[in-house]
Amino acid sequence: MKNFWLFQTSAAGLSGGKKTTFWLWNGLILLLAGLCLGGLSLFFAYGDYPDVLMKSYFQHPLIAVLNILPVVLGLFLVYFLVGRPWLAFLITGVVVWGFSLGNYYKLRFRDDPLMFEDIRHIREAGSIALAANYDLTPDKRVWFGLLCLIFGTVFLWFLVQGRLRWKARLPLLLAGALLCVPVWKLCADKNTYNSKTQNYDYINRWSSTQVYISKGFVYPFLHSATTGTIKAPAGYDQRETAALLASYEDADIPVEKQVDVILLQLEAFADFSRFEGVQGIDFEKAYDVYHEIEEESYTGNLLTNIFAGGTVNTERAVLTGYADQWNYRANTNSYGWYFQDQGYTVEGSHPSYAWFYNRQNVNGYLGIPTYYYYENRYSDLYTGGIATDDVLFPDIFRLYAENRDGAGKPYFSFNITYQGHGPYDTESVWRGKHYTDGRYSTATTNIVDNYLGSVSDTAEQLRKLLDDFAAEERPVVVVGFGDHKPWFGDGNSAYQELGINLNTSTEEGFYNYYGTRYFLWANDAAKTALDNDFVGEGPDVSSCFLMNLLFDLCGWEGNAWTQATTDIWEVVPAVTTVGGYVQDGRFTETLDEAGQTALQTYKDLEYYYGTYFQS
Repeated sequence: MKNFWLFQTSAAGLSGGKKTTFWLWNGLILLLAGLCLGGLSLFFAYGDYPDVLMKSYFQHPLIAVLNILPVVLGLFLVYFLVGRPWLAFLITGVVVWGFSLGNYYKLRFRDDPLMFEDIRHIREAGSIALAANYDLTPDKRVWFGLLCLIFGTVFLWFLVQGRLRWKARLPLLLAGALLCVPVWKLCADKNTYNSKTQNYDYINRWSSTQVYISKGFVYPFLHSATTGTIKAPAGYDQRETAALLASYEDADIPVEKQVDVILLQLEAFADFSRFEGVQGIDFEKAYDVYHEIEEESYTGNLLTNIFAGGTVNTERAVLTGYADQWNYRANTNSYGWYFQDQGYTVEGSHPSYAWFYNRQNVNGYLGIPTYYYYENRYSDLYTGGIATDDVLFPDIFRLYAENRDGAGKPYFSFNITYQGHGPYDTESVWRGKHYTDGRYSTATTNIVDNYLGSVSDTAEQLRKLLDDFAAEERPVVVVGFGDHKPWFGDGNSAYQELGINLNTSTEEGFYNYYGTRYFLWANDAAKTALDNDFVGEGPDVSSCFLMNLLFDLCGWEGNAWTQATTDIWEVVPAVTTVGGYVQDGRFTETLDEAGQTALQTYKDLEYYYGTYFQS
């Protein structure tokens, strides 16, 4: 059979019809092989999620095309390069199936897809896999994929042997390379990714992992090369930046100043009584407890980079000290790691789902090895859905007490609330409390009453938590802050009806849009240990510098990163990614020369420290 003219290596000597048939056979079979490889990648794309996702890829033809087309194109490019169908298939198959298999196992073990950025951390990922002792025993799907690869290679070896001469392959190779340009642009296009390939029927659209796998694997993997990475700032010099950071000497927290630190990020928590000109709302009734807490704390304005959503931006800016946020795919320097190095127990809580914002993986990358979510704790503590603050806050104290009575180590806890999350009902009032006088529309009235009822309850639960810490003999500092302003109706309708200025080109509008409040509260033991009363009005700071403020009040030098950024913070205490800064105690959109120099230094340090993990 091998001598049959259709299976020859060359069309030399064949008549016109046979020659055409010969190359059609070789080309079409190679095309079919590429289609099968693309389909095989889809077969592994969804990990342990329901098999119906495989069907959904073909119910949305563009998804199938964007996953299979790059594979087919890649196969032909390799063929034009090596000249042998079986070898082209084997090389392409090993690459495509290899990455698909990596994605498959990553989804199974960490519920986290393989992304382009992960290639940089492949050695570290291997070390993690070995340390975690994952069970990599092939299952039926893996054996099926391996058999497909072997069968395809053998089939092409014996029955598809057409070899083009180099002179014929070269122009085809160049044409294929040119074709890669529009294919890449299509894969990279944000509108196509976000809108034209939506596939929400069988997944939760709020899970970044599930949104990724809803689009297959090859396509979202290629698209991920365009997102979530941090780029070196203009003028960046790695040697100079490394030398600058090395000029600071890491400092430990003195034993006598090792206080327990509790961070509370309060979902959508903002003080609306600070808005000017809003009438017809009893703000004193809503905020009396919170204002009492502020009076016994060190407080100020926190400038964030987000509005009405994007919680994770503030969360990770505080934890890392980075103004810019990216898709964390490996261990990254953060304050969590620093506190671990100082002998602290480091953990935290969020009563919502572990997959949201991929916290189940990213928190570990940022130095918080133990974290409690709905799945591993709060579903047992609260049967009404996602736990409210009257459940979460007592549990935060309970976890603190377990460390106090058990390990006895100093304690760092980073917590994120969910109560207060919008949208707020426009048809009725949940808690039965009313703060408005009836002058506003029904929708706005209900939004306002629901929101203020929530923040009022949060303040009451916070008061109880602080009272518990006040009775402690161990020194405790609590840092509370709002992550962003709340959603207040589609198109900010309630803000508009209340007459609140959200014009970010003005200072008032910028603070109204991006500003929240922070407070740092200390019990008597901490005030004594740190020789600071933790009372008064503090400076306006940005999310990325909130920890610098904490270290300053505690009298801690911190590591080289903290010391270097504190020098910058003293020049520019607020750095946002939305065009607003604070310098010399004033808000500004344009920094002077000293401020520009400090900002450039910060950007260089942020890139260096954020991309070179110091284990």
